[in-house]
Amino acid sequence: MNTQISRRDFLKLASSFAVAPALPAWMPRMAFAPQGVQPAGDILVVVFQRGGMDGISAVIPHGDAHYYENRSALAIPEPEDGSDKTGIDLDGFFGLHPSLRPLKDLWDERTLALVHAVGSPDPTHSHFDAMDYMERGTPGEKSIPTGWIGRHLQTAPWQNESPFRAIGMGGVMQAALRGPIPVTTLKSISDFHLQGDVSQLTEIRARLESLYNLGSSLDGDAVETFNAVNILDKIDVNNYTPSGGAAYPETEFGMAMKQVAQIAKAEIGLEVACVDIGGWDTHNQQGQLEGELPTLLNEFSSGLASLYHDLGDRAKNVTIVTMSEFGRRVKENASDGTDHGHGNCMFVLGGGVNGGKVYGQWPGLAPENLYEGIDLNITTDYRDVLGEVVEKRLRNPALSDVFPTYADWKNLDIVQG
Repeated sequence: MNTQISRRDFLKLASSFAVAPALPAWMPRMAFAPQGVQPAGDILVVVFQRGGMDGISAVIPHGDAHYYENRSALAIPEPEDGSDKTGIDLDGFFGLHPSLRPLKDLWDERTLALVHAVGSPDPTHSHFDAMDYMERGTPGEKSIPTGWIGRHLQTAPWQNESPFRAIGMGGVMQAALRGPIPVTTLKSISDFHLQGDVSQLTEIRARLESLYNLGSSLDGDAVETFNAVNILDKIDVNNYTPSGGAAYPETEFGMAMKQVAQIAKAEIGLEVACVDIGGWDTHNQQGQLEGELPTLLNEFSSGLASLYHDLGDRAKNVTIVTMSEFGRRVKENASDGTDHGHGNCMFVLGGGVNGGKVYGQWPGLAPENLYEGIDLNITTDYRDVLGEVVEKRLRNPALSDVFPTYADWKNLDIVQG
């Protein structure tokens, strides 16, 4: 006798075994990649700092006297050896905010590179428009509905049908992922496990497997559900111990980064992960060495460093890129904060990164060098950074498709490949 069992019947069956099946509503109608599937190039992790990070507080131009002239309250003191209350010198001109200390070892190991005076050439100060343009990869142009990562996935010269090929951490898919390739959005890996009494799970799985292997015919959705449970079982959320001394911050961002590491280690076809960290719109009481911005910078740097260390040897095939919709105005405001600006900085981290260097031409903070007389000028288009990563580390040469409105490419040599 051959009984057809639908996904609905399958889930009812699972629940009859005293398990609440928290199976993914997004379950795509496609084959799952076998265990051990790895992308042709690096795994890409994109961290978007939403709100507009103050790049000249994060990576301070302590060698530019105009920095201190414009920021009597917020400027980070010039580096002093042995002090945790001053900037951390990088090259005699630039330094890190002291709250970014978790990244200093990676700089010294030359796996962290920085790009300054970088950003989108579009002049908007609207958060919504600036983020939208950057994630589309088409500043000033909204007629192209897809995101730059979505177009990369579409044009990559290989096939990968894993539903975990591209993931967006959080409740809403990041706009950069928009495109024809299915994307998985999740807040927690545990949402995709069969939930219940652990002592019952072995019996439950054995019964479901017997239905799959022996007397019953499962329809397509039910097969995918069964396979999803098996694949995700490889990721033991509750008993996971990070490697390499990684200590993720106990925040939503920290937990997202930890779960990216878990998915990458599970080798289930991950190619791209997008993670957001918000709170960077620091108009009021930004803080110099303590306060809103320093707290965010510590969370941000701890999350990046923990992911890198947790990946261990896998980090040589992972590239992490950060971006923010715009920087902050050079001059601090009357509320001990900073207003929307233009140029910013990006962090690029990974085993294939030519690190230990600040890339880009520094335009200077003298009044005559500022954008519209008030903002850090942009001398490097952010697409030059992303394009180099796509081509050299992700092994996709189709830059004219990924960034269709950009042609003035500059070779920065930030990454190897």
